[in-house]
Amino acid sequence: MTVSAAAVVGGLPAHEALDRFPDELRTALLIRRTEQRLLGLYAEGKLFGTVHTCIGQEFSAVAAGRALGPRDTVFSNHRGHGHFLATGGTVAELIAEVMGKETGICRGRGGSQHLHKGRYYSNGIQGGIVPVSAGLAFGHRLSGDGAIAAVFIGDGTLGEGAVYESLNIASKWDLPLLVICENNLYAQSTAQTETLAGDICARAEAFGVDTRHGDTADWPALLFGMAEAVASVRRGSRPLFYRVDTFRLMAHSKGDDNRPPDYVQAHWERDPLAILERALAGDPRWVALERNVDEEIRAAVEAADAAPFGPPPVTPAQRGRAAPAWRPLEFGEERTVKSIQRGLGAALAADERVVVIGEDVESPYGGAFKCTQDLSARHPGRVRNTPISELAIVGIGNGLALAGYRAVVEIMFGDFVTLALDQWVNHAAKFAFMFADKVTVPLLVRTPMGGKRGYGATHSQSLERHVVGVPGTRVLCLHHRYPAADLLAAHFADPDTPTFLVENKILYGRSCSAAVPAGFTLSATAEPFPTVRLAPTEAAAVTIVALGGVGADAEEAAQRLFVEEELTAELLLPTRLYPFDVEPVLESVRATGRLLVVEEGQGFASVGAEIVATVAERLGPALHAAARVAAAECPIPAARPLEQACLPGVGEILAAASRLVAT
Repeated sequence: MTVSAAAVVGGLPAHEALDRFPDELRTALLIRRTEQRLLGLYAEGKLFGTVHTCIGQEFSAVAAGRALGPRDTVFSNHRGHGHFLATGGTVAELIAEVMGKETGICRGRGGSQHLHKGRYYSNGIQGGIVPVSAGLAFGHRLSGDGAIAAVFIGDGTLGEGAVYESLNIASKWDLPLLVICENNLYAQSTAQTETLAGDICARAEAFGVDTRHGDTADWPALLFGMAEAVASVRRGSRPLFYRVDTFRLMAHSKGDDNRPPDYVQAHWERDPLAILERALAGDPRWVALERNVDEEIRAAVEAADAAPFGPPPVTPAQRGRAAPAWRPLEFGEERTVKSIQRGLGAALAADERVVVIGEDVESPYGGAFKCTQDLSARHPGRVRNTPISELAIVGIGNGLALAGYRAVVEIMFGDFVTLALDQWVNHAAKFAFMFADKVTVPLLVRTPMGGKRGYGATHSQSLERHVVGVPGTRVLCLHHRYPAADLLAAHFADPDTPTFLVENKILYGRSCSAAVPAGFTLSATAEPFPTVRLAPTEAAAVTIVALGGVGADAEEAAQRLFVEEELTAELLLPTRLYPFDVEPVLESVRATGRLLVVEEGQGFASVGAEIVATVAERLGPALHAAARVAAAECPIPAARPLEQACLPGVGEILAAASRLVAT
């Protein structure tokens, strides 16, 4: 097909477009040629995983890159190569990353979907990056730096609830957030007509968010429209939703395209960059531009090909550690809820970067269990109520953390953490590693767990096992023998690891005390998140490890075991469930030969099961016998007598310990 240089693209003759927008056209061509080369590299077996190209959508990235400023934050998705190149990334960094090389922008850890440079971030989870971008926008608003956050989504992402939770909060909080929806008519292989109800812009308008509309086919107008949209968000510190109609010319990923070939070909004929390439084929300026772009890509591939792969990740080893050092434990008696209030209040007073968000956390309510009582009055603007949007608020915490804030997110009941697991598992836990340790995520998620309050099946669970074992995170728990304020102080002294704090709700009204019964001593390991030991003054016959709120029952059982059966037990109460410090347990079991682990959650695939397995692996025959006490394998009833029958108590622990010693 022959096209003259007078061909009109976006209202401009091709030669005039080249005159007026040489930089923009070079960027668009660079994106297309880079992605075409990436597809070639995949066919040559030089890439790992998958490649999602944005061929056909380049001018969306170009328009945003042209409009955004150097302090603005950009978030993208699995189809983000163009966004990366248009907002400051280089071809060399991108190609080396996708080829998995040490010279890649994330040292090969992130690959095609997980890129980070400066203020650019991408993640491959559909919709998940939207609440993170809202959190970054919140950070921009809190700091008053005049910057905005922009996030790219596809029309397929409009099926994700995270988008709407985030739009609601962005609108209510006046966040400087620009949502750019690249409307390419297909979500992977499924046509939009099959999955999308109603009007795209009307969805954002329902939250009071201003909307705009552009089209990559009229890319000159899109350039100016996007600039005005960015200026509007910056000027008014209000969110804006920009729908950009476009078309993805290549397959969703690599070659898996089942769209009708004639349908796709018709879009190729109308593609503005393809028209420009044909129209300007003989223009010396265009030829020189193509040659320059191709040489940049060729050099990048050559350099990446010659570069080494990075070193394999190293898992911190537990083996070979020195025996734990113990220190006497002394502190004043205090109700746990007051200790939490004191710890959070101290952190807010000491560091203006600490921000607390959650449902009903502001005064006068102060949280469902009053853990944030009066904090919003003392620190206005940094303790904020949120909607009932667990996924979004943990994501906003992630974004605040990336912005340099010390985010604290309260989830009203631990049972609801399942709604936010994506932000914990696929975002908070992954950012530091897949972005080559160039970022930290100082996020603390707090939540009450456990039963014995008569709240029933959906408000009484202990779900620790769903958050432990996620590399790059830390899971802590409260118990009755270590002050919550001290544990919070230790976290804020080292806040850069995403941390999940389990607060057994039965502890809130109880006092934490260092006063011990006769015949026992209280000590703790000399580390920030210690294991507490209640040790008998004579040799112990069994080691009991109790997790969280059930520790008080385990302690009573240990006392009764001594009084009623003249058997001694050493009780260990860890404050860190993950990474779990097994050394204090090993030290104790080497002496007793018997291990009983007590937890309030389900026993199968649990924290307790992991502790027993680890001790068995490490000690072998030196572990003579082991047992576990956990909840019954059924949902937790609301009726108090039935609930007590389902959850472990003093009697069950006492009986299990007696049987264990008898073996």
